Amino acid sequence: MKRENDILFLLIKSLTKSEKRQFKLHVGRIASNSDAKFVALFDSIDKLTYYEEEKIIEKTSISKKQLANAKQNLYHQVLTALRSSPKHQTLKIQLREQIDFATILYNKGLYEQSLKILGRSKVKAIENFENTIAFELVEFEKLIETQYISRTLISRADDLAITAKEMSVSNVMMSKLSNLSLQLYSFLLKNGYAKSEEDLQLTSAYFNYHLPKYTTEELGFREKLYLYMAQLWHSLIIQDFTGSYKNASNWVALFDSHPKMIEANPVFYLKGGNYLLEALYFLRYKSKFNSVLDEFKRHLNESNFPQNANTKTLKFLYVTYHEINQHFLSGSFELGVDMIDDIELEIKQLDTQIDDHHVLVFYYKFACLHFGLDRHNKCIYYLDKIVENKNLGLREDLLCFTRILRLISHYESGKDEQIEHLIKDTFKFLLKMNDFNQVQTEIILFLRSLNKIFPHELKTAFKELYGRLKKLENHRFEKRSFLYLDILSWLEGKIQGKNIQSIVIEKAKNMK
Repeated sequence: MKRENDILFLLIKSLTKSEKRQFKLHVGRIASNSDAKFVALFDSIDKLTYYEEEKIIEKTSISKKQLANAKQNLYHQVLTALRSSPKHQTLKIQLREQIDFATILYNKGLYEQSLKILGRSKVKAIENFENTIAFELVEFEKLIETQYISRTLISRADDLAITAKEMSVSNVMMSKLSNLSLQLYSFLLKNGYAKSEEDLQLTSAYFNYHLPKYTTEELGFREKLYLYMAQLWHSLIIQDFTGSYKNASNWVALFDSHPKMIEANPVFYLKGGNYLLEALYFLRYKSKFNSVLDEFKRHLNESNFPQNANTKTLKFLYVTYHEINQHFLSGSFELGVDMIDDIELEIKQLDTQIDDHHVLVFYYKFACLHFGLDRHNKCIYYLDKIVENKNLGLREDLLCFTRILRLISHYESGKDEQIEHLIKDTFKFLLKMNDFNQVQTEIILFLRSLNKIFPHELKTAFKELYGRLKKLENHRFEKRSFLYLDILSWLEGKIQGKNIQSIVIEKAKNMK
């Protein structure tokens, strides 16, 4: 379990060596701060492995009563130093800075100089689809023009009014689309895929009701981005993976047609690439998956791709997820297992930047890799880590299939004495989650009946279960089960007397 950490501690620990130097230079420029208590506080926290208030008080001259104020002051100074660093001079920060400069000039009565800054900044904001800031800039221009009667006011009044109206309409559309995208994404994380016709109808009704009327040609970059995102979440929820591929492709193509926006919005570009690869994985389109993954990694490794703590973490998550998925598609489980130690080390190093949800997704993938190699004790080890985490409220479907896979692994490892208890536990959990589907029911009933089946009848029983599940492979609401757990390959292995890996490798030969 992760140790709870103080926000100031987390901020200081996130700093690179160059950023720490930047902070010291920032402090050095302020003579009165040369012996300030927050400098000692910075050095003290920087040396800690994890946050311990007692050690901070012991190592500095700061009393317990003074500590809260000292921390608040230090937090502000660190952010101020980072803001002035060239590394963090993003377009948004630059535009905000220009608004600050324009405000200072306006307050000094230097209206013409303020208008020049606002005009230049407005052009740059519009060129880079920063419509929210552009609208703020236009409104500021209008404010000044009502007080400073310039020679150009008569000709500019209409232009400013028209621009403000266009920006307002664009921002309203963007807000509606971003709200819809956020709500659907939240539903996807919490509930996973639609489990019934009722779920599907409710999701589609919500999507269609809240989707504003639009003409694609009239949408700007950001409106299109949120539109494609909302369409993607909807298609994922209703398990339309062909639609997911189309929407994720639109998302990535949007950035390809606006290369400058990759630098301005690298996180959205990373997420688009991730969901494009996920859609191809769900479609089992192996050749396309491999080529897109290669191109994705090549682009992320280019020198001009933005590198910061956030992009580095997401790059690690997404590339590693899909490198593991690549092994699932090809059946090269040993190579996947060989990655685990390095991945766990990286997770430990990024402890404060990776949330529990992403870590547990890794654990599930690790468990599936070991399951594919018939290493059921190791499989159970990672599944238990997921079950033992009581704080996670996301991806209920993942938690359900964790318990199903744990049941099967206990059976395979010969731990028969725990099967009955685990069946009851799994049954109760699925009832609580309201996530019983036919595939899960068939598996639980089969495992429960094993003690009544004679050894010579076992292969026939496996064949019968395989027959029942095979019919559900392409069922609209049952097919999600086969995305989480390759139960059919396991059954084929039991029937043919082969391991899962050999079955998957053989299937991979027939993939396009």
